[in-house]
This record gives sequence, C-alpha cells and structure tokens, in this order.
Amino acid sequence: MSSTDLKEELTCPICLNLFTDPVTLKCGHNYCQECIEAVLDTQERSAAFTCPHCRTEFQERPVLQRNTTLCNIAEHFLAQEEQEECEVFCTYCVHTPVVATKTCLLCEASLCDLHLTVHSKSPEHTLIQPTKSFKNRKCSVHKKVLVYYCTEDAECLCVSCCLGEKHRGHNVGLLNEAFKQKQKKLRIIRDCILEESEEIEERVQDLQDHLRNIPEKAASILLRIGIQFRDFRTKLDNLESQVVNEMFKQQEQALLSVSDLIQQLESKKESLSRNICTIKELCEMTDPLLYLQADAQDFAHVVDNDRNLKTIEADDLAEDVISQILISDDLDAVQISETLCKGFTDVMTCARKRIFGHEETDLLLDVRTSGMNLEISDDLKLASWSQIKQPGVRKNLQRCQVLSTQPFNSGRHCWEVETSKSGTWSLGVCYPSMPKCGDIANIGYNNKSWCLSKVHNNNQYSVLHNDHEVLIDQKSPCHRFRLYLDYEAGQLSFFELSDPIKLLHVVKTKFREPLHAAFYVCNAWVRIQS
Repeated sequence: MSSTDLKEELTCPICLNLFTDPVTLKCGHNYCQECIEAVLDTQERSAAFTCPHCRTEFQERPVLQRNTTLCNIAEHFLAQEEQEECEVFCTYCVHTPVVATKTCLLCEASLCDLHLTVHSKSPEHTLIQPTKSFKNRKCSVHKKVLVYYCTEDAECLCVSCCLGEKHRGHNVGLLNEAFKQKQKKLRIIRDCILEESEEIEERVQDLQDHLRNIPEKAASILLRIGIQFRDFRTKLDNLESQVVNEMFKQQEQALLSVSDLIQQLESKKESLSRNICTIKELCEMTDPLLYLQADAQDFAHVVDNDRNLKTIEADDLAEDVISQILISDDLDAVQISETLCKGFTDVMTCARKRIFGHEETDLLLDVRTSGMNLEISDDLKLASWSQIKQPGVRKNLQRCQVLSTQPFNSGRHCWEVETSKSGTWSLGVCYPSMPKCGDIANIGYNNKSWCLSKVHNNNQYSVLHNDHEVLIDQKSPCHRFRLYLDYEAGQLSFFELSDPIKLLHVVKTKFREPLHAAFYVCNAWVRIQS
C-alpha cells in the first residue's frame, strides 16, 4: 500500500484529517472521537442516531470504543510525515523540485521564492514556515485558518469561532500578538530563572569552598585553643606558685612573731617565779625583827613587782598576744586575696582578649552628638535622661541619643555597657550619615543603624534595623551587656553578661561606612564600663 493510500485510510471522514483519538462504531467505521461526538450531539435532537458513512441506524446513542491499533498506526504515520517535513518542496514547481520558503494556510500550498512573488498578498492568505501538515493549522469545526487567540479560554480561533456564542465578550486578539506576548513573558521568566540559577550556583560554589575550608579552619582553631589553654595553665601555675610562696612567706613571719611573743612570755614567767619564791620566803619568816631587817633592795624589788602585777593583769596580757596573732592572720589573708584577685583578673583579661580577638575598646561619648535631653558625665562614660534641656546642644539633633567619639572602620572591637533597671534604652552602632532628627533618626528605625532595645516596663528585648523588629524574650533580664563588632566579617553580636553569659542575637550584614557606637535613653541611663 502506498503512502497516499495509507493516509486515506487514516483520514477521518468528518474532519478529513488524520485520526485523533480514533473510536469505532458498531458498524465498524472509525472517526475522531471529538468529530463523532459532535455529530451524535446534533443527531440527539432528532433522537435518530446513524453512521455518517454507511447510514446504519442505532436505536440508542452508540457507545464509542477506542480503536487502540488504529490510534498507534495514525501516530506512527504522523511521526513519519513530520520527519519528511524537514524538506518541503514548492507545490507549483512540478518538473524540478525546489525547496519552499513559505506555506500558505489558505491555499494549503508551499511556495518557493519565485512563486511567492506572484502569490496573493491579501491578509487572509496567512504565510508560515514550510510545512506539509495542516491538521493543527485549521479549525476542526469550521475548517478555517486559526488566526485569533482567546486569552480567557486559552484557545486558538478562526474567524467563525470569534463570532460564535462561546467566545463572545472574551479578550480575543491576533494569534501573532498573543504569541509575542507569551514569548515576552516566557523570556522574562527565563531570565529570572537563569538569574536565580546563577545565584544558586554561586551560593553552591561558596558553600563548597566553605566546605573544603572547614577542616583546615577547625584544625587552626583547635591549635589556637590548645595554645590558649596551655597559656592559661602556665599563668595559673605561675599564680599558684606566687600565692604559695606568699603563703610560706607569711607563715614564716607569723612563726617568728609568735616565737617572739612566746619568749617574752617565758621571760615574764621566770621573773614572776623568782618573785613568788622571794615572797614565799618572806611569808614563811616568823621573826618580825628579821623580817623587817631583810635586804631592803630585794624587798623593794618584790614590792615594785607586786605593784606591776597589780597593773598588768594576766587576761590583758593573753588578750594582747592573741590580738596580735589575729591581726597578723587578717593581714596575711587580705594580701593573699589581693594577689589572687589580681592574678585571676590578669588571666580573665587575657582570656577575653583571646576569645574576642581584641582588647576591650575604651569608648568615650561625644558631647557634640548628644541630644538636648541627655546629660553626659564629666568622664564621658555616663549618659542619663534629663527633663532639663542641656545648654549648648544643637537643636537639630535627636534629643535622646549620643554617639561615641571613636569610629570603627576595620578590625574587631568589644565594649561593655551597664543600663538602668527602669526606662527605655537602646545600645548599638550606626553610620555617621544616619538621619539626625525625626522619628527615623532613632537608632534601629533606619537602614543605617542596628541596636538592642529594652521596652519600658517590659522584660522583652528587641533587635531593630530599618524599623524591622526581632523580639527576644528574657524572663529574668540583667543589666550588663557586651557588644562585639567584627567589621570585616559584617557581624554585630549582643551578649547578656548574666551567669552564664548569654548570646542574645547576631546581626550579619556588610558594613559600607565607618561605624560609631550609639546609645538611646528615655527615663533611663547607660554607662560604658571601663
């Protein structure tokens, strides 16, 4: 069977196109499912169902059985036909095949450049890329070229479809215009997807680089931690040796003091024993004359000692000795405690420097940036709220804020702040270009500042940036905080110096200007700890 004969067998008698979802009637004839259903719907009004080809009558609406074999053959033939369409020849070049450049849907003919010049230029002659298949180019109902598109029903329409009831009042436009709009939207979506894909690819690459660097960084951190702990142990060992030596020194001093006191008491005891013996001898004498004629010098010595005994009581002597020993012990304890405190302070200072990577920054408040309702202490460490407007303050400044004198444009910095228990306060950093007045001048309420705030009469903290709030609920808040800034890493960390120390929040961003420490108080005060 030739290709032409096969195509005729695979052509629907109703739409005259290749079968689409072919179904079989009881009489054995095949039709497209959509075509035969449309015919049966028309016949249903007269209650008489017949085969359009052989006119076989059916008492009831026939049940349509899908012809799977015919469907597979039609699909295979269509695939072959589409493969042959790679080269479409001019319909009018009969003697010598010439490749066509355009196909007219109205004429259903393909044209070469020569025949295209003499072809009709009227709008109904729609020209497309060369093709042999017109199945999907024409309306299956009206057999006219599809030149319009209904955006509401997403259907391609012919002229007759546009005039029908189904699409009346709908947004119908030219097919080419709808195609261009769809293509434009598709390109926008494509660009967004490509951009997102590139961002994901870049992020994946960064994560892979980070993943490769994690073991090396972990090893470096472990090495540094080991060195730090060895350093701490050395400092603690040195402190222990210093305290032990101080203790032994104080012990020697205490032993010498007590030994001297014992020798003094032994000497006094011997003197008292001699006097007792002399007195005993005098008391045993019975002859008055001999008693009165005794050695006057010895007698006077005994009498003088007797007077001394009356003035120096034994209890007073014991209390004096014990007091000296206790005073000596107290002095030893105070000195050792001072040595321990100084040593532990040095170790903790070193530990803080190692942990935070930098010594504490000694901040000072800049009175030139202080608001009119702030009172700054003489040491430039304390900012407190005042209802009395401060003299010499610029009126165009935010009245409750003050900045630090020192800017941060690189490195790592940390500082501690103590706050009042009542009132409202904020601690943070800001760019010098932050607004100076108005509601957006408050730190945290613009895109040039970050802060930790405490709400008045509330135990909640909040981290603010660009008027976006992140709540931090603390059941028992303290009033000492540490702020740690890593400029290059773009990190600002807020710590609560409770027991134990708590990390409240970490801000991650990219700093683009120098930063100043910033403070806000209302019915409150904040103090920078030296």
